[in-house]
Amino acid sequence: MNVLADLEPPDSHLVRAAEGWVELGLPGEAEAELAGVAPETRAHPKFLHVTWAVHAGRREWSLAHAVAEVIIQTAPDDVTGWVHRAYAARRMEGGGLHRAWDALRPAAEQFPTETIVPYNLACYACQMGNLDAARQWLGRAKVVAQKHGGTESFTQMALADPDLAPLRGEVMAW
Repeated sequence: MNVLADLEPPDSHLVRAAEGWVELGLPGEAEAELAGVAPETRAHPKFLHVTWAVHAGRREWSLAHAVAEVIIQTAPDDVTGWVHRAYAARRMEGGGLHRAWDALRPAAEQFPTETIVPYNLACYACQMGNLDAARQWLGRAKVVAQKHGGTESFTQMALADPDLAPLRGEVMAW
């Protein structure tokens, strides 16, 4: 599905161009593109995701968190909004691992077929020193990955993730 399909030019072009600037690591140029988007388009999930990426690229975590909150409110069935919110909550001033955990935990029931939610919860639990919870969440993520045929790439991702370093030996034994 093309998420820009319901955007009309020139807004679709501006959002696509901004996305390209973000991918190049140039959030200022992306923001300049987004400035030209019509006000009625600024509530579109694609616009919001690129706006989140601009703030994340600048390490403006409180602003990124606020944008993720809007994504969750306007597109509650979009798992990425939940993941973005937790990612920003971990890094923003006054945030941290517990705040990220609390931001993402409700998504586990809402998105039972998404690997990223239990995977990130495993990362947070592991970094908080709760290895039993980390194992449980990582196991849940692995089961979901297996259902989607991505076990090998999932295992490689888990092995390379510094957040899961305390469980690396267990992951290698899979």
